[in-house]
Amino acid sequence: MVSKWELLSEVHSSTYRTKILKLLGEGFKTPTKLMNDSKIKLSHVSRALRQLEELKLIKCLTPQARKSKMFKITELGKEILKLLSK
Repeated sequence: MVSKWELLSEVHSSTYRTKILKLLGEGFKTPTKLMNDSKIKLSHVSRALRQLEELKLIKCLTPQARKSKMFKITELGKEILKLLSK
């Protein structure tokens, strides 16, 4: 099992992962909405989403959808976000 400090380090080491996690802390969003809100290219948003999902910090609410998938932050993601804010 990965410690919270290791997870925090993974998020903190990438401005993209940090921005995406913070935006998802505001509520569920699609990759396109995240791209528009963060000014990050969609390909980078997609990669950050995949990485955050692998770390169990976010979850896809609509995994079967081909377009406009919805993502939300998990409880673990909220804990890491709180640590990022300190």
